[in-house]
Amino acid sequence: MTDENGAGEVDGILAALADPTRRRLLDVLSAQGEASATTLAERLPVSRQAVVKHLAVLDAAGLVSGQRAGREVRYTVRPAALNATARWMAALANDWDRRLARIKRLAEAAERESDAESEAEAESS
Repeated sequence: MTDENGAGEVDGILAALADPTRRRLLDVLSAQGEASATTLAERLPVSRQAVVKHLAVLDAAGLVSGQRAGREVRYTVRPAALNATARWMAALANDWDRRLARIKRLAEAAERESDAESEAEAESS
């Protein structure tokens, strides 16, 4: 993927998703709809401070957004960034599928050619 197609954005999203705690945070937020860092920390085996740091990474990657509600910040998942990354991954998978199909066709053609040559040799003997 080239930079004009959002490679930096995808890189940031994939880096953010590389951490299992951040993936778990997204799972919990997806299930709950929105939650504060305190609520999220109650659901994970990490401190509230660690949750806040992970949420900052997810926010920087565009995967979550926070809205102040009184004294706390309530976080929600922003699916657009995930959707863009999923589209990029699907395009990459399609490209590999096309390459593998071409390799398969070439291998099958080579095998048919080899079989035809073997049959021709057998008939000439």
